Amino acid sequence: MKILVADDEAVSRRLIERTLERYGYEVITASDGAAAARELAKPDGPRLALIDWMMPEMDGPEVCRHVRARQSSPYVYILLLTSKELSEDIVAGLEAGADDYLTKPCEPAELQARLRTGQRILKLEDNLVEAREQMRFKATHDALTSLWDRGAILTLLSNEVNRTEAGFPVSLLMCDVDHFKQINDVYGHLVGDEVLQELSSRLTNAVRQNDSVGRYGGEEFLAVLSGCPRENLAEVAEQLRQAIETAPFKTSAGDLFVSVSLGATTIEHWHPELTIEHYLKQADKALYAAKQGGRNRVVYAEPTTALPDRHAETASLSSAHLQVQTA
Repeated sequence: MKILVADDEAVSRRLIERTLERYGYEVITASDGAAAARELAKPDGPRLALIDWMMPEMDGPEVCRHVRARQSSPYVYILLLTSKELSEDIVAGLEAGADDYLTKPCEPAELQARLRTGQRILKLEDNLVEAREQMRFKATHDALTSLWDRGAILTLLSNEVNRTEAGFPVSLLMCDVDHFKQINDVYGHLVGDEVLQELSSRLTNAVRQNDSVGRYGGEEFLAVLSGCPRENLAEVAEQLRQAIETAPFKTSAGDLFVSVSLGATTIEHWHPELTIEHYLKQADKALYAAKQGGRNRVVYAEPTTALPDRHAETASLSSAHLQVQTA
């Protein structure tokens, strides 16, 4: 484990460095407080630190305050090295952000024991952070596919829609697995789950890193394509369709060939009079047309050119307003 030793006295610094190396630590040294603060601010910087109280540039308590001011960084366990023995000095050091203190010259066995305490605290902190991230992931992701769940993907869509006012278009792809009920009926729901998991992986790999894919419900998925104008949508949609049908899905029941139908639409400019549901309905109706038209194809909804009535949704999709792309 990395540990920082900050001490302006070269002999003292070297003695502590050798002791810690015997204990198996990877030691990084600093001869003043400013250098110590820079080392601890690095993304891969040490998370254990021995900081001398009296140093040029910045003293030990000031280094502690500097480290604690970085709220989003991983926690650093800091021991102050000091010759001060008055309780008010010790309290001042702890209030500055130090976790513990050692009186110089420090006894090696005590130093090792206090560092082990620091490691236990850091391990506990890491476990808490990991647990928090797992809870956050579960709260926003679908348990079966690990994609964004319905609520999360709609939130992401809402954020992207707000960017259209600044000239960033967003395209939607509503995707449904063809004949999925038949897969469940013939091979069972466990195989159906395997198909959904593999399909989710292929969808994620078929879109760009800044795009988002979520499980909209059942065997239906929603892809939010950030900054994708209508003229690029056909290429992306076809890539996604082909990513599903070109290779068989390997399942516990053997290889299965799966295809999807897609409904596509683009939001070029956001109208406050329109809701996100309006565009979702566009994509959903286009998806329905794709399934009615033979499946394994993409249907594109024409962009909205007129605002709907405030009291009723008037933007319906007729066959004249659909463009179909088949395999």
